[in-house]
Amino acid sequence: MAETLPSPNLILLRHGQSAWNKSNQFTGWHDADLTNQGEQEALAAGPVLIEAGVAPDIVHTSLQTRAIRTAELTLGAIDRSWIPVKRHWRLNERHYGDLTGLDKAETRAKHGDEQLMAWRRSYDTPPPPIRDDNPFNPNTDPRYAHIPAEILPLAECLADVVERMLPYWYDAILPDLQTGQTVLVAAHGNSLRALVKHLNQISDEEITGLNIPTGMPLAYRIGADGQPTETKPVDERYLGDAEAAKAAAEAVARQAG
Repeated sequence: MAETLPSPNLILLRHGQSAWNKSNQFTGWHDADLTNQGEQEALAAGPVLIEAGVAPDIVHTSLQTRAIRTAELTLGAIDRSWIPVKRHWRLNERHYGDLTGLDKAETRAKHGDEQLMAWRRSYDTPPPPIRDDNPFNPNTDPRYAHIPAEILPLAECLADVVERMLPYWYDAILPDLQTGQTVLVAAHGNSLRALVKHLNQISDEEITGLNIPTGMPLAYRIGADGQPTETKPVDERYLGDAEAAKAAAEAVARQAG
């Protein structure tokens, strides 16, 4: 008889398409909602979990509507809306600073490919800090009023996201896994890239090429030591249609920002 492998106990889910994903604007901490397509992506993720034999016991999300609603829609599709939910700003998307609200193609035309790609994909190059008069400045949003001014970001590179996300991994998500629960993390492209970098031990150079598509669950089995129990690469961890996940990741890479 073939050996039965343990089921995944950590599922990472990037939110469905948001309004600013669709309009190709730098979103970051701006609270863009899901599009109709994004809602359908979130709903479709539910049956994928059930088909894979994964039923979450608890969910962690950011404080941003697109991640919150993705979790709600996905869980609703599989009759698990009742499970506990934890939300934290440390799972928020990367703060895009003063790029927030800008059209990515227009930013490329104004600043050139090299500068755009440094802001967008470099591991350690943050964009310009958000100005007080930026009409999309998210830092005055009441959901962030509890964050001390000295740690409230004005702009972030991916290295910054790794630094602010990892305490939440160790303090909140990992303890839930260690109690035997199956955990769903519904978050964002860059906060999930930060976590995947940690879990897969991806180098600072290689992480620039990792793209996570919307609405496609990534599965891990995390051991008692907090590390994945198998060494599969990221592109082999998607539940459901692996070719569709690959095509969607490539589409993210082709975006103008």
